[in-house]
Amino acid sequence: MHDAITATDGTLIDLSIGLEDGVPSEPTPPRIDAFDHEAGAERLAATLREQGYDIEAEDFPDGKGLAWEELNVIPHAGTHLDAPSHYGLEVDGEPAKTIEEVPLEWCRGHAVVLDFRWKEAGSEISVAEIEAELADLNHELSPGEIVLIQTGADEYWGCPEYLTEFPGMSAEGTKFLVEQGVRVIGTDAYGFDKPFTAMAERYAETGDEAELWPAHLAGREVEYCQIEKMANLDALPRRTEIPLVAFPITIENGSAGWVRPVALFEDDSERRDT
Repeated sequence: MHDAITATDGTLIDLSIGLEDGVPSEPTPPRIDAFDHEAGAERLAATLREQGYDIEAEDFPDGKGLAWEELNVIPHAGTHLDAPSHYGLEVDGEPAKTIEEVPLEWCRGHAVVLDFRWKEAGSEISVAEIEAELADLNHELSPGEIVLIQTGADEYWGCPEYLTEFPGMSAEGTKFLVEQGVRVIGTDAYGFDKPFTAMAERYAETGDEAELWPAHLAGREVEYCQIEKMANLDALPRRTEIPLVAFPITIENGSAGWVRPVALFEDDSERRDT
């Protein structure tokens, strides 16, 4: 996670978690193989020799070339934006958008933070609870706003508890937000739904398929994107009218793309101490 950065035109607040090699907070953690400058010289020299040039690693200044990394990682690792195609092939009978088809207009605008840190881990966030939080903020949602769900789960990043200690959205709550004109919903938790273990336990008890990824699968009825694994929502100076950009990387026919959401505030003194 990252600190706020004071820029010439205001304060930038990074709301993302990056990719980390083997981190226990990911069930499928990224594998990052790093190559230093000496290895870079060897690799670049070998590439040029394959093209017919007589060059060795020691021909580089100080025997050092360019450092780089090779990654083996899914687009759902780290902070990322899920495209509608992640939830199903269609949305209300129309083809679901892949990540490169998501309009950039959806991914910028003003955000609203709803605080559900009081919710029990493994529970679901209901429509009534969303309405109550909005009432506490004295805020009515407007089309194009981005809603951020704060659970406090980012405090567990780097630990196995990150996978289990958070509440999730309900299908009804998800559809309610989208019906207000919200196209992007973010969460600081590992997942948008309740934890895998909670869903599995409830399904085992009831045999009800509606217990399996209900918030995600609501995206087969209403069109929206979700940002998972956000962070630092407590660093935001206010709860509403938060200027936010969250553009995803494009992956051909991708179900998701990594994203680095950033909030910008003109006055650094507005940051609140929490």
